[in-house]
Amino acid sequence: MGKTQTGSCLCRAVRYSFEEPIYGCVHCHCDSCRKNCASPMTTFVGVFDGQWRWLGEPASVYVSSPGVERFFCNRCGSPVAYLSKNFTNKMHFYLAALDDPEAFKPEGHSFKKNKLSWLHLSDKLPDLTGDKWS
Repeated sequence: MGKTQTGSCLCRAVRYSFEEPIYGCVHCHCDSCRKNCASPMTTFVGVFDGQWRWLGEPASVYVSSPGVERFFCNRCGSPVAYLSKNFTNKMHFYLAALDDPEAFKPEGHSFKKNKLSWLHLSDKLPDLTGDKWS
């Protein structure tokens, strides 16, 4: 295993850690992720099961659609992660909730076709929809 990374919700009641290497890092533009985070897009780091754990209070769970669980803090409401049956054996943590969000660089975009028209991207990262992220 590699370096240990940590993250938390806003109030720090829900904390987690994981060991590198990660599965990947991607920006997501899907409607569900945008609504969950109230943001024009969000960014995830994917971590394999067995490499991560909750520290302190475990996150609360909301089933946002069939096969998708979204994890959040029951105190402050901050989203921290999600699981999908489409990504077996992987947890996806929100990059911005990491204690060191600069540790990872996004590799591309998922569901880029759902990108809001007023959001202008200049990163030239590939659309990974249909790849390992959708």
